[in-house]
Amino acid sequence: MMKDHLATFKPFVKTEDSPKEFSVRALILGICLSLLFAVGNAYLGLKIGMTISASIPAAVLSMAILRSFFRKVSILENNIVQTTASVGEGLAAGAVFTIPALFLMGSSPSSLHMFIIVVLGGVLGVLFMIPMRRYIIVKEHGVLPFPEGTACAEILKAGEESAPHAKLAVVGIVIGGLYKICNSALYLWNETVSFVVKRYENALVSLDCTPALLGVGYIIGPRISMVLFTGSALGWWVLIPLIKKFGADASPIYPSTVPIAMMSATDIWSNYIRYIGAGGVAVGGLITLFRIAPVIRKTIVETFREMTHLFKPGKKVVERTDRDIPLPYLLLGSAAIILALWIMPGFHLNIVTILLLIVLGFFFVAVTSITVGLVGSSSNPASGMTITTLLITCLIFAGLGWSDRVHLIAAIVMAAVVNTAISLAGTTSQDLKTGFLLGATPRSQQIAEIIGLILPAAAVGFTIYLLNDAYGFGSTKLPAPQATLMAMIAKGIIQGELPALLVIIGAIFGILVYLMRVPVLPFVVGLYLPISLNTTIMVGGLVHFAVKRWTSNDKNIERGIIISSGLVAGDACMGVLVALLTVLKIIPASKVGWLGDGFSFAFFVLLSIWLGWASREKVPK
Repeated sequence: MMKDHLATFKPFVKTEDSPKEFSVRALILGICLSLLFAVGNAYLGLKIGMTISASIPAAVLSMAILRSFFRKVSILENNIVQTTASVGEGLAAGAVFTIPALFLMGSSPSSLHMFIIVVLGGVLGVLFMIPMRRYIIVKEHGVLPFPEGTACAEILKAGEESAPHAKLAVVGIVIGGLYKICNSALYLWNETVSFVVKRYENALVSLDCTPALLGVGYIIGPRISMVLFTGSALGWWVLIPLIKKFGADASPIYPSTVPIAMMSATDIWSNYIRYIGAGGVAVGGLITLFRIAPVIRKTIVETFREMTHLFKPGKKVVERTDRDIPLPYLLLGSAAIILALWIMPGFHLNIVTILLLIVLGFFFVAVTSITVGLVGSSSNPASGMTITTLLITCLIFAGLGWSDRVHLIAAIVMAAVVNTAISLAGTTSQDLKTGFLLGATPRSQQIAEIIGLILPAAAVGFTIYLLNDAYGFGSTKLPAPQATLMAMIAKGIIQGELPALLVIIGAIFGILVYLMRVPVLPFVVGLYLPISLNTTIMVGGLVHFAVKRWTSNDKNIERGIIISSGLVAGDACMGVLVALLTVLKIIPASKVGWLGDGFSFAFFVLLSIWLGWASREKVPK
């Protein structure tokens, strides 16, 4: 089957053709869009522990902007723009899922240190993925679907025939930004609507009325958004009332130091439910690895076989569409990065962490490259792989008796580098699949990604500092869920502070959910996150379901995804600007809205209805 797919496959641009591809204008536009998506996804990741793929909106914006200012623009130039732009989303995920854990442990890294971690981890991810390209992208063509990469290629090909609907993304950005200003800067209405059900053990019902979460729900679709919400509902409407009911007369129960009778629903979630969610997330990551273990083994074997072929003497003629960055540069670059991380003061990486970084980094780069090919970037369990990396590292440290503060920092820094490499490898594999379908030059895409990650890396570090100063990591405004979990795991295992029973309960939950054939990671992540976030995401998923139910035109779903991407970008980027105004003391960090919760809910309902209506509007030919 695989060979048949390859035998009949023809790229959009012929191999023997050489249209303009790696141009200055494409690179500059790609870097600008990468900055936008890096800042927006950094905010989104710290708020809900999730980022969205930037490739599709970047492709749409690329075609619109380049066509507006230049006459002759090739499809491969547009591909370079979306390739460079998608780097921002990968970098944001790699940084915000791990680096804030250092802040939570009282060790705030400098801006230079954050920049180095993100840049070196990002480049390492790109370099580690390149030797796998021929097997995962080419030989497995027709086997691994690569949903985002394939969709992006189709959008770029369609754009060659008709003008792209970039105005949809722009409208989404404007509405998302204005909505954020109204509820978070001008405080016309409340961002979060919530009330307590007193007769049900003070259970909390809450909704975060933000365009970004609505857009995320639409993008990930009804099934995953409902699974996320179900996990939250189990935690907040079942487990918390049970703990409140049967623990009311008990003295303080570890890890809390306050009696349960004196705790709110949020306090119980923070002290107990999050640990249950942490156990579930760890098991979800391991289950994902076991499910694709045969493919991982085959990929690694094929990768080393490809590398040995490249070392054979004799000059080989390589077609344009099969040219990668040469292997000697990959090896020298990877060695230089690892050496720089080893000798960098403040990172505290020793020979053990360096060896773990090489082995686990390369292994999980292979895993994520396969996983995004199967389920796509948005559903890629990168955080689960990073948690597994951290668990292995911390268990080894604990076995060696390393419990000092420097070892905590070293474990988190190593996890941050690996997580960034994982995130960039997933982004790179999707982009290379788009390029493969279009007939792009892989080496041009790989170089564009390496150049394109420098400025976004600096922007992500600035965003992390800014948001922490404005709201503080771990707060209800900025939960930083993955980073909080990383800090919890590192301190818990290395310093023996982990409530093992709660984690084991979470692990059992994860196994039972898997046996019921429910997606494990979305469910346990829902259990781990505040319910206000997942309720809003569910609403976005329901809008997606309604649009799909009421129309048979798939292009309407694509319209909704583009609009939703704009809502996310507008809300998130304006959220960073609001944080800056908060740090400068121009506006307060929080304030009750002038209008009540009823108006807040009504405005959100109107926004949801508008998203559905705009998605269903007839697509012009």
